[in-house]
Amino acid sequence: MHRIMTIVAASALATGLAGCTDQANGGGAGSRDQIKVVGSSTVFPFTTIVAERFVEKTPGVKSPVIESTGTGGGMKLFCGGVGADHPDIEDASRRMKRSEYDLCKANGVADIMEVQVGLDGIAFAEAKSGPGLRLTTTDLFKAMAAAPDGKPNAAKTWKDVNPALPAMPIQIYGPPATSGTRDALAELILARGCEAMLPDMAEVREKNPAEFAQKCTRIREDGAYVDAGENDNLIVQKLQSNPNAVGIFGYSYLEENRDKLNGIPINGTEPTYETISRNQYPGSRPLYLYVKKAHLSAIRGLREFLKLYAASWNPGGPLVAKGLIASPDDVRKKSETIVNWETTLDPKTLP
Repeated sequence: MHRIMTIVAASALATGLAGCTDQANGGGAGSRDQIKVVGSSTVFPFTTIVAERFVEKTPGVKSPVIESTGTGGGMKLFCGGVGADHPDIEDASRRMKRSEYDLCKANGVADIMEVQVGLDGIAFAEAKSGPGLRLTTTDLFKAMAAAPDGKPNAAKTWKDVNPALPAMPIQIYGPPATSGTRDALAELILARGCEAMLPDMAEVREKNPAEFAQKCTRIREDGAYVDAGENDNLIVQKLQSNPNAVGIFGYSYLEENRDKLNGIPINGTEPTYETISRNQYPGSRPLYLYVKKAHLSAIRGLREFLKLYAASWNPGGPLVAKGLIASPDDVRKKSETIVNWETTLDPKTLP
């Protein structure tokens, strides 16, 4: 289920706001005087915090609308076109794909800013009363892949995956196919586990990506892995009601629920701020905003919103206080420069 949050304005002085200048097809798509954001459930809480601060600091501004659609679903909406009917910002828990950029360009969305807002980790977690699992990327590949040995996955318990693990049913709650977290899970965890178990697959990845995806990153659909939707808080609730289950979500949700959950070490490394920021934890990944440059002058407050975002992602800032991992100094400076100079993305750098 999608989550939509409209931040309640701190001031009622919204009267008399000028409508935004619509840039779609000469102004045929109406107008809008509020910021609209779609995309990642992982980035959602951070963008929400910035939106709350934006409303507090900008009397009379209309409340931004932030919709949690998943990164993939958000990209489709974001790339639908330029103008009031289309979102201004895409929250993303992975980089934009070249195919998504091509869709944007085909629909007139050519000038796009790519801003890394921080880092996150794909956290594996269990309830405080859970079994105390310690897993490897190979364990997770064997437990989650649709066909880890070329045949349908027959593993029913964690002991089937690794004799050192408990004879406990494999039950994993994780993100849907539309989620950037799911994409990162495939790349950072399943692909690594596959290559560790089957070294020849590294060459297959280079020569035949479709075959690699089929053998290494396709997730089983027999009930051991449960698509829990885009609301990561539901996974937290499911872990509390099922202490033997494993949940997968962004690190910030683990950090917010340390009183209820334990992080599961992967390859001997626990998901913590330090291990993710140092890129020691296998699930470390960057988080992004994608912004339509054409909307900066058309949507009231969009420039100011981005600058407030840049002022909020530093160590000790409000986003880090809520679970964001601050990017290294050089990355933060580069992102701030992109915001200030409104530098657009070079599509040649996209995967």
